[in-house]
Amino acid sequence: MTHLFIINPAAGSRDRTAEYSEVIHKTMKDQGLPYEIRVSTAPGECRRIAREAAAKGEEIRLYACGGDGTLNEVVQGAAGFSNAAVTVFSGGSGNDFVKLFDDPRAFFSLDRLLDAEEATFDLIRCNGDIAMNICSVGLDARIGTDVSRYKRLPLLHGFRAYAASTLVNVIKGIAEHYIVEINGKRIDGKQTFVCVCNGRFYGGGFQPVPEADPADGLLDVLLVKQVSRLQVPGIIGKYKNGRYKELPKIVRHYRTKEIKIICDKPTPINLDGELRTAQEVTMSIADEKLRFFYPKGLSWAVKELEKV
Repeated sequence: MTHLFIINPAAGSRDRTAEYSEVIHKTMKDQGLPYEIRVSTAPGECRRIAREAAAKGEEIRLYACGGDGTLNEVVQGAAGFSNAAVTVFSGGSGNDFVKLFDDPRAFFSLDRLLDAEEATFDLIRCNGDIAMNICSVGLDARIGTDVSRYKRLPLLHGFRAYAASTLVNVIKGIAEHYIVEINGKRIDGKQTFVCVCNGRFYGGGFQPVPEADPADGLLDVLLVKQVSRLQVPGIIGKYKNGRYKELPKIVRHYRTKEIKIICDKPTPINLDGELRTAQEVTMSIADEKLRFFYPKGLSWAVKELEKV
């Protein structure tokens, strides 16, 4: 089995290629394991590197060296290849996906990642794309995809960047008219946004559906009705902390294998932090599955975490 480390120098607030390389060389040589380091030089290259490596057919472990954006690219490249397992060697500014584990700090340790166990996770098929964590349409999508530009500003990291993006996008406008088809229902009306969860965390610490399970074969969907600007702060606070059940008149929760959203015009879509635009959006559980490996002993299942 080969270990391939894919480093994204654009992840986080600075280029950590030298730091990553030093740790990888030392640790892998000490353990006598075969490995290779590849450094991306352009957006989308992590995906290409991962796909070319997985396509060789040999058993391989792919380490996304960066944050959620890097992990998403590597997952897109590895999707559909049963010989490839993926993880993240954390170093980005978000690292939201691994917050579903009880000790996400373990993903900063290469020694711990080398002593790993594995789970099979679902993926989201969004039109022609693959995502692994959380997708959204509407206000939330505009906020989520704008966060990266605010992260570049001094003192605006994590939730602060999300808060800044929220303020700007709320001023621009809140609700849009959608036709939503889900579980045999057709919902026609104005919505603030639609959030589709496979994982549990995004946006620097938002946890919209705490019970979302990336291995149960279902997507957790939140439909947020039209609200006023004055209502937004109170709703965002509860939404951030997974308290959507306290807003039954505003937020509807569904569990489904597929959702279709028809918009009046091309609309922003948040695909694990990446921006897409479409007028019709179909999100479903993908046929492809993800082999995800993680430090041995960590818990991620909802029932297990409730006991911690």
